Amino acid sequence: GTTPDYGEQRLPQALIIGVKKGGTRALLEAIRAHPDVRAVGTEPHFFDRNYEKGLEWYRNVMPKTLDGQITMEKTPSYFVTNEAPRRIHCMAKDTKLIVVVRNPVTRAISDYTQTLSKKPEIPTFEVLAFKNRTLGLIDASWSAIRIGIYALHLENWLQYFPLSQILFVSGERLITDPAGEMAKVQDFLGLKRIVTEKHFYFNKTKGFPCLKKPEDSSAPRCLGKSKGRTHPKIDPDVIHRLRKFYKPFNVMFYQMTGQDFQWEQEESDK
Repeated sequence: GTTPDYGEQRLPQALIIGVKKGGTRALLEAIRAHPDVRAVGTEPHFFDRNYEKGLEWYRNVMPKTLDGQITMEKTPSYFVTNEAPRRIHCMAKDTKLIVVVRNPVTRAISDYTQTLSKKPEIPTFEVLAFKNRTLGLIDASWSAIRIGIYALHLENWLQYFPLSQILFVSGERLITDPAGEMAKVQDFLGLKRIVTEKHFYFNKTKGFPCLKKPEDSSAPRCLGKSKGRTHPKIDPDVIHRLRKFYKPFNVMFYQMTGQDFQWEQEESDK
């Protein structure tokens, strides 16, 4: 969108902090369709990679806003960055945090698929996923797998932020019911529910919902070519082992958040 010449640059009051391959871009584009939200299009990576540049640098990355508008940015790696909770709390302890989560198994495969598209020479998913294939030992240090241990990362955030300041968005429901998830997001941000069913249409080729009219344009906006990649075929046994690996962490995450994301219910249809 075009930045108006009026208003002023403010530090963000809300952040989309994760997770990688969860649906953060889709969420950002949808929330930007709200007239009271101004957001940074690119990921600033301030609280993980650019922190030494200082808050003034960060403020200067922000779009200009009018009174009553919310400034936002998204950087999905914040969720897994150890220093991020303390640093954000240091900026403003009332910052609202949004985490888009997705079934950790499909998230890991999606993550691998993205890396594969950039580096076709990497080993297979199966090779990277196991420390010891014969014993079926999952390599939890591989980032594609580590990111999905949500309970582990969340613990870090809860040392600085109350649960009431963190909204967990289901990456799956963002696709099956975008308007429903967006209602929760707008409520959480204290915004009028302006982004509704009317804003979305389902694109059969892409396999997910697209925005009809995003900010400042009359053309429909689908997510780019890099979204909705076809995942490589992965040995069902590997999927089964990963499911088993994640289950206790998922259960713990459901207990911590008080939300059941139903990732365990999918055994039957996969």
